[in-house]
Amino acid sequence: MTTINVRGARTGAALRRLSRSATTTLLGVAVIGYAALGVASSGSFFDGPSVRTFLQYLATPILIGLAQMAALCVGQLNLAVGALGGFTACLMGVLMADSGVPAPVAVLAGVLAATLVGLVTGLFIVATRINGFIVTLGTMTILLGAQYRLAGTRTVDGYSETLKDLGRAAPSNIPLVFLVALASAALLAAFMYRTIAGRRLLAAGGNPLAARLSGISTDRQIVLAHTVSGLLVGIAALTATASLPGVNRSVGGDWLLPSFAAPIIGGVALNGGTVAVLGTVLAAFVMRLIDAARAQFSLDPSWVNFLIGLVVLSTVVGGRVHRTRLEKKSRAQGRVPSAPVDSGRTNAAVTNTRGVR
Repeated sequence: MTTINVRGARTGAALRRLSRSATTTLLGVAVIGYAALGVASSGSFFDGPSVRTFLQYLATPILIGLAQMAALCVGQLNLAVGALGGFTACLMGVLMADSGVPAPVAVLAGVLAATLVGLVTGLFIVATRINGFIVTLGTMTILLGAQYRLAGTRTVDGYSETLKDLGRAAPSNIPLVFLVALASAALLAAFMYRTIAGRRLLAAGGNPLAARLSGISTDRQIVLAHTVSGLLVGIAALTATASLPGVNRSVGGDWLLPSFAAPIIGGVALNGGTVAVLGTVLAAFVMRLIDAARAQFSLDPSWVNFLIGLVVLSTVVGGRVHRTRLEKKSRAQGRVPSAPVDSGRTNAAVTNTRGVR
């Protein structure tokens, strides 16, 4: 058992070093890229209106990246992020514009609906034992139909002007919707890093067998992960609804790739057990820089998508190669016959096996 703990500690330390390295690299890329765009635009990119617009449309990518990260931390995939976000945004807009529901009630109903969809998705995965990829693919199809049913071919724009004003509000050129995204990221980080429930999520994603031996219900963690993911998508839909002049069936249609790109580039493993909140935020910032560069230099959008996809694929392959090397090194340094598993000490092994990034 001591050997298991030592190996887990070494692997966790190596993963934390890798996470810090990825975050540092992303921070450098973000700073250099932002400065380069500012110079290329003769300084106009640093002006207050440009900063405000840039940050306003950064809020949603951050939130959908965090939503996908919540599912990835237990080894799940959520293909319904975009469809759920679009459905929730249209639900909020229709409730306000067509039914006359007050904005606070409509917003609360939308966020709760998104959270409920996440909860039901998690329960369905656990009850049927069907792969989350298939379940969320089906959920995505259902929600796309529901979104079309709500909005049809029109653009719903006659909803609360107060909500739109809040979406445009930017004290000191810092949009409120961006502050909402940062606050959500901070709360998620505190939940993952500081609470028992968050550490159980990571334990269940990192080593399901060890988690079960420790008395942790992996089924509950899957349900919780999808519920948190749905909640974050609901908040993303709120920021989108407040920022956009209107909502229609196209909202959320381009969210799927960024939702995966941000956490993967930020350093989150696809097989679960890790989170990288700061890395996800920085990766979303970098992708927003790429989008801003596309608009500034009139680049072909297909090349931008190709570049983001290539970066995601390279990150996955590079992470896999690095983890394989770590495993080989760990086995080479600690080839000792394994001791019987003592369930009373498994919690320590689980905690050390997967480091929190």
